Amino acid sequence: MMYRNPKLIKILRELPCQHCGIMSETVCAAHRNEGKGMGIKVSDALVAALCIECHVKLDNGKELTKEERRDMWNRAYIKTMQYLFENEIIGVK
Repeated sequence: MMYRNPKLIKILRELPCQHCGIMSETVCAAHRNEGKGMGIKVSDALVAALCIECHVKLDNGKELTKEERRDMWNRAYIKTMQYLFENEIIGVK
C-alpha cells in the first residue's frame, strides 16, 4: 500500500517554495517523478514544497535536462525536510 499523508501535504502549502523561496498560495507538494506509473504518484514521503512556477518547470521543463530536473527536485526535497525539522513542524519526540 502506498504511503499517503494528507496532513503533510496540507502542511507543505504553508511553506515557502523550497526552490525559489517565494511565499505563495500556489506552493504545494511536488512528488518525486521517478518510480511511479502513469497517473500514480509516489509515496507522500517523497515530496518537496514547490510553487506552481517551479513545479511546472520541474514537471514540464523543456529548458531542463532530466538530470537537471532530478537535481532540482533533490535539492528542494532536502530543503523541505530541513525546513520541517528545523522549524519543529515535524520531528521525532
